[in-house]
Amino acid sequence: MFITYAVVAALMSMVLLASAGAKFTRPKRLVDQMSTLSLPYGMLPFLGIAQAAGAGGLVVGLWWGPLGIAAAVCLALYFIGAVATHLRVGDYEGAPPAAVLTAVAVALVVLRSATL
Repeated sequence: MFITYAVVAALMSMVLLASAGAKFTRPKRLVDQMSTLSLPYGMLPFLGIAQAAGAGGLVVGLWWGPLGIAAAVCLALYFIGAVATHLRVGDYEGAPPAAVLTAVAVALVVLRSATL
């Protein structure tokens, strides 16, 4: 179980860091999406910091299990909020990727909890 957690946490961390990087560089696609979601552009750095912190928590969670669990729980809540935000404005194409990341975060909670 621990090896599975390690692999999934590493992959999730890479996805999160790539997404956080995009939030800091603000490509046009992301800026347009923020407009579609009716979110202020000023939220982008905070969202990027949250994702980078989650990635870091998952990695440190390899050595300190409670932090890995806490990071995965927070990421699940983050992505539940993302799903809700997409659905709130009728962006049905943006909700499934966030839902998949929610499921991965929940799986990470279960995997790390099982290896304490």
